[in-house]
Amino acid sequence: MENSTEVAAFLLLGLTDDPLLRLPLVLTFLLIYAITVLGNLGLVLLILLDPRLHSPMYFFLGNLALVDFGYSSAVTPTIVAGLLTGGDQVIAYTACVAQMFSFAVFASGENCLLAAMAYDRYTAVCKPLHYTSRMTTNMCTWLIIACYTIAFLNACTYTGDTFSLSFCKSNVIHHFFCDIPAVMVLSCSDRHYHELVVLYVVSFNIFFALLIVSVSYSFIFTTISRLPSAARHSKAFSTCASHLTAVSIFYGTVIFMYLQPSSSHSMDTDKIASVFYTMVIPMLNPVVYSLRNKEVKSAFLKVKSRFICWTK
Repeated sequence: MENSTEVAAFLLLGLTDDPLLRLPLVLTFLLIYAITVLGNLGLVLLILLDPRLHSPMYFFLGNLALVDFGYSSAVTPTIVAGLLTGGDQVIAYTACVAQMFSFAVFASGENCLLAAMAYDRYTAVCKPLHYTSRMTTNMCTWLIIACYTIAFLNACTYTGDTFSLSFCKSNVIHHFFCDIPAVMVLSCSDRHYHELVVLYVVSFNIFFALLIVSVSYSFIFTTISRLPSAARHSKAFSTCASHLTAVSIFYGTVIFMYLQPSSSHSMDTDKIASVFYTMVIPMLNPVVYSLRNKEVKSAFLKVKSRFICWTK
């Protein structure tokens, strides 16, 4: 037992201490966040308003948009506030716990949703005659409930494991938000076991989701290769291309960030990677899905024409 005083708050060092970079970064991040909010919530609104988008694929896509909005909102206001106040920002212990938990919920939810969407694409391409009987409303609802339940349990594990450690030496977090590796490295107690818990849980979740994605797309590509028409090839690939793009971006950065012990982390490199997966990916997802999707474009034009008629 260590006779020590636990910290009551943490100090976030922020993204940079260069005063010349603060204003350009604030403007850039505010623009990214505005696009993220408009893109994701706009996509959810389109899906709700257009009956043609009331299908399993768009049901999952709408939930993915909500998750992207959530985990960007868990981080972006903190980094912008830190830049506006001079780079360093005090965050209460409980606020740090809440931020880590909320971010972990949304990030884990995205992991599960990408796997569920891969299964949906597999069913649509490989089992088209059975698609409506398999991907029923009940089936989709249970998949979403499972995704959010797993996300909640994962967040409890990550946050509880991290904050069960003692923090009595330094309270300076070399990051712009309360991320797991950046907080865990501050502990004055033995964190080896706790690092292993996070590593194993993250590894299991990522590789289990990737296994579902990989198996689904191996069947999809096999089915596509047997299609007789080039037009059918193109249609099948266009159905999956957006999802594959989102999968590649998300898992590439998450594997880089979390599947290594905290002693191997370079905080400067982590900050750059964190900007990408906390702000850029949530902004890109609605753009990627919308630009390659004729139904979403058509729904947007329909809503736009209705709005113009209503304002006249």
